[in-house]
Amino acid sequence: MPDRPRQALRPAFRGWRARRPFWGGLLLALGGGEILLTEKASLKVVMHIGMQGLAGYLLPTLMVLLGLLVLVNPSQRLFYSITGILVSLGTWLTSNLGGFFIGLLLGAVGSCLTFGWLPDQEPRVSRRKRREQARAAAEGPAEGVGVGAGRSRPSPDVP
Repeated sequence: MPDRPRQALRPAFRGWRARRPFWGGLLLALGGGEILLTEKASLKVVMHIGMQGLAGYLLPTLMVLLGLLVLVNPSQRLFYSITGILVSLGTWLTSNLGGFFIGLLLGAVGSCLTFGWLPDQEPRVSRRKRREQARAAAEGPAEGVGVGAGRSRPSPDVP
């Protein structure tokens, strides 16, 4: 019996994830988290330096916040993604070259994925399934004809 609630959580999570730009928001938040982890200065040094040092912590914190907002409120994804890419690019100057490029790239890719996500798009069909459907459609009506079914050419005298 303990397996039932656990089995119900997975489809519920998949449904929740399908209705939002999950991977874009996750990558944006992870990029901000990675940049925050690579910061070396203590908060006392940052407060002594002033706004220049504070920006090194402010921009990655905004990246994490924007990534979480994309997950919670996907209807505003365009604003969050544009702001996310600008903040990600701003970390190049303020935070160890954008967390040694890793956080910058994660934030940029996450923002691009979020910007390109379309909520009402039909699910994509894999190439294998499209081939199988085409084969089934081609073989379906010509099954009872006999040998060479599906290979016959139309005669030239048919209008």
